Amino acid sequence: MRLMRWQTPLDSAGPGLQGLLRLVRWPLPALLAWALGWWLCAGLQALGLPALAAVTVSVVVNMLGALVYRQAWRTVIVAAGWPLSLLLLQPALVVPGWLWLGLLAALLTAYPLRAWRDAPWYPTPPGALAGLHQFTGRTGPGGRPLQVLDAGCGLGAGLRALHQALPQARLAGVEWSWPLWLLCRWRCRFAQVRRGDLWAGSWAEFDVVYLFQRPESMAPALAKAAREMHPGSWLISLAFAHPELPAEGQLRPLGGRTVWVYRIPHRALPR
Repeated sequence: MRLMRWQTPLDSAGPGLQGLLRLVRWPLPALLAWALGWWLCAGLQALGLPALAAVTVSVVVNMLGALVYRQAWRTVIVAAGWPLSLLLLQPALVVPGWLWLGLLAALLTAYPLRAWRDAPWYPTPPGALAGLHQFTGRTGPGGRPLQVLDAGCGLGAGLRALHQALPQARLAGVEWSWPLWLLCRWRCRFAQVRRGDLWAGSWAEFDVVYLFQRPESMAPALAKAAREMHPGSWLISLAFAHPELPAEGQLRPLGGRTVWVYRIPHRALPR
């Protein structure tokens, strides 16, 4: 089946316009489009048009101008750049001050200052941990269910991926943000989700600890696992590896991020 190419006004433009656009090197066209948006907005306000109406007209004109580009990514950049610059430089024209305070309060509620050292909320993709049982097995020592912790479980996407990969395991999650903790408890009723600091609580009772944090988190995470977890347990990290120590293995689900698997005690870390 032959796919149709995205048609834009440039396709129907005359050779003169097309040649002119090719002579202007990127990103100068984007800068000119954004400058035109500012000029049009200021000019309309000078003529007596209300600020909100002037912003609306200039945004529409800027977006229409963005349609001359064949590449979708350039169209998006030109169309979104002017409203974004307006939002950053003159937010009161777009969003009233009381709404900014409300958004800030909501952000601090969802992400209190103590949680800023950890990774921002970014959900584990479905199926990201498929095949994890190849390393951890499906049961713990003596045939008991695996005890698995999602350290920093957010809204529960990681717990759901763990439940899919290890359906017989007993799952637990820990999350510092109380709104995310409440929502995670509601979404993941198959797991025990508690509110707490993932670095302060002990990992000693768990056979598997799963993380989706930051690159800087891997060194302290593996050191904590080596201090607290029993021999033969596992530390699992999605996307980020320890900067120096080799992993026991890795998984790369089809089209997904790499899953780094560390065995405890790690051969390069003393207990």
